[in-house]
Amino acid sequence: MQNSTWKPDPWTLLLWGGLVAAGLMALYSITRGPAVEYLSESVRDDFSRQFLWIGVSVVSVGIILLLPVRFLRYAAYPAYATTLVLLALSLMVGVEVHGTRAWLALGPVRLQVSELAKVGTVLAVAQLLSKRHMRTGQDLSFALEAAALIVAPAGLVILQNDLGTALVFFGLVPIVLFWSGLSLTVILLMVSPAIAGYLALLSIRAALVSAVLFTGLLWWHSGQRSIAAFAATFTGGVTAAVALVLNKILQPYQVERLLSFTNPGAEQFRQGVGFHLVQSKAALQSGGLWGTGFMQGPQTQGAYVPEQTTDFVFSVIAEEFGLVGSLVVLGLLAALLLRLIKLGAEVKHPFGSIVAAGAVGVYLIHITINIGMVTGMLPVIGLPLPFLSYGGSAMLANTALLAIVLNTHMRREDLSIYGY
Repeated sequence: MQNSTWKPDPWTLLLWGGLVAAGLMALYSITRGPAVEYLSESVRDDFSRQFLWIGVSVVSVGIILLLPVRFLRYAAYPAYATTLVLLALSLMVGVEVHGTRAWLALGPVRLQVSELAKVGTVLAVAQLLSKRHMRTGQDLSFALEAAALIVAPAGLVILQNDLGTALVFFGLVPIVLFWSGLSLTVILLMVSPAIAGYLALLSIRAALVSAVLFTGLLWWHSGQRSIAAFAATFTGGVTAAVALVLNKILQPYQVERLLSFTNPGAEQFRQGVGFHLVQSKAALQSGGLWGTGFMQGPQTQGAYVPEQTTDFVFSVIAEEFGLVGSLVVLGLLAALLLRLIKLGAEVKHPFGSIVAAGAVGVYLIHITINIGMVTGMLPVIGLPLPFLSYGGSAMLANTALLAIVLNTHMRREDLSIYGY
C-alpha cells in the first residue's frame, strides 16, 4: 500500500499539462495579438485570469491528493447537497451573464456553481452505485435513483437558463450506468431521451416514429410491459417536451439558436446566431493543413469568430495550427480519456471505478458538443472545451475531478473490495 500511496499517474498529469498549455497558447494569441484592439477590456484579461486559475487548480490537486480516499466517500453526499444549495442560491442572488443566472459573486471572484455541481454529482452517483452489490436484482431501481441524483441539479441548471450545462448532467446517466454494469436494456432506456431530443430538433415526426419503434423493440427484447411503458414515457415525453419548448416557451431568438446548426448559412440564421457557425467554419477552412501561423489567423485576429476565448477556442487552434495542430489537440484529449478509463479499470472498488467513468463522461460530453458546435454539426449551446477554453470555475472543477480520479487510483488498496 505504501508504494502506491504517493505516486499519482504521471501520464495523466502530463496530458493535463499539454492541454492546459495548448489552451494558454490559444488565449495568448487572441488577447495579445492584433485581435486585441477589437476585444472588450474584460476579454483582454482572459489570459491573465486563466493563468491564475490554473495556479489555483494546481493547489487543489495537491490538496485532493492528500485526502484519504475514504474521506471522499464520506463527503460524497454532503458535497452533493452543498452544490444543490449553491445552485438554488445562485437562482435567487446570482449574477446574470448573457441571460444565464449561474454565477455567485464572492467579492471580486465569480464562481459558476454548476461546474462544481458536476463534481458533487459524480461523487454522489458513484457512492450510490457502489452499493449495488447489496441489492441484487434491482437494476431498474438503481438506475432510477442514479438518474434522480443527476436530474435534480440538471433541473436547477435549466432554471438558470443554461441548457448546455444541463445536457452534460443528462448525458452522464447512460455513461455511469453502463460502467456500473447495469443491463443493456436499462442502458438503452436511459439513453433514449437524449436520442429522442436530438431527433425532435430535426423533425418532430421522425422523433415520434423512432419513439414508437424503440418502445416496440424494448418490449420485444425484454418481454416486460413496465420496460415498454418507461420507454414510451421517456421517448414520447421528451419529444412532446421539445415540441412544447420550441413552440410555446422559448423566445424566437432562442429557437433560432437551437436550430441554426441545421443550415447556418440560411438567410434567417446567417446574420444572427448562424453567424457564429459561418465564421467558425471559415476559420477551420482558413487553417488548411499546417495553419496560418501563431497569431496570424485572419479570422482569429480579425475577431470575426464570436466567443473565441471560450466556446470557439478550438477554431483558433484549427486556424493558426491547421489540421495537424487540431489533430494533436484532439489526440491529447483522446489520450486523456483513454488513460482515465485505464485508471478506472484498475480500481477494483466500484466507487473509484465509477468516479473515473463519471469524469470521462463529463469530459467526453463537453468535447463532443464543443467540437460539434465549432464544426456546425450540433447547435451552439455554449459549452467550453475542457482545459482549453477560458473559464476559471470550469478549470478548477475539471482539474479537481481529475485529481479525485488520481487519488482513488493511487490509493486503490485502501478501498476494500467489499466497500465498507
